[in-house]
Amino acid sequence: ISICRDLPNVEVITFSLNGISDLEPLNQCQNLSELYLRKNNIASLNELFYLKNLPRLKVLWLSENPCCGSDPHRYRMTVLRNLPSLQKLDNQAVTEEELSQALVDGEEITAPPARRSMEGSCSASTESSAAESTMETESELLSFGLEETNKIREQLGMKPVPKDKFSSFSPQETDCSQKMRNNVLSAILLLTKELDTEGLEIVQQTVGRRLQVLRKRELQEE
Repeated sequence: ISICRDLPNVEVITFSLNGISDLEPLNQCQNLSELYLRKNNIASLNELFYLKNLPRLKVLWLSENPCCGSDPHRYRMTVLRNLPSLQKLDNQAVTEEELSQALVDGEEITAPPARRSMEGSCSASTESSAAESTMETESELLSFGLEETNKIREQLGMKPVPKDKFSSFSPQETDCSQKMRNNVLSAILLLTKELDTEGLEIVQQTVGRRLQVLRKRELQEE
């Protein structure tokens, strides 16, 4: 998720089923309009602090996170009090009555959550119960995320996101090297969308040289 600090123009992000707990990197995504965070490890609603200054955020899916707690009404009112521009929360349309009630029943968030220690090891990250219980393959997750995104866009009268323009981070895996490879690949694919013609040509040249080196190495090993 840290890659989002370098994607200020991204508009739609699907991070469902990823064991994410920190939303601070999203603070710079000023063009973000849709954010899907279902089934993650977001423990505190104070993480909403990082979304309060995103002027275009209209769709948020936050259900099935620890921060939702045991009181659905308090949870929804708190989210809407802090993000009054939302049109849809957890696949349910936001009403004017709810926004008014949120000013009474919702809790205002004025500070970010207390800093937590960094989870730098693979063993720590795989403690995510959501990640451990999720058995979808990467392709299944991508298809589900795209379907989830387009379902809401259709209900809002918006055009669906084409499959070739949709990016989703792979779920956490028990194998560290595979997890890192998938995340690096996802990050690269996201970053290429931010490049102009000149930038893409530089990437193409770099990739070409890298492929030549790898192929030469493979031939030598054979």
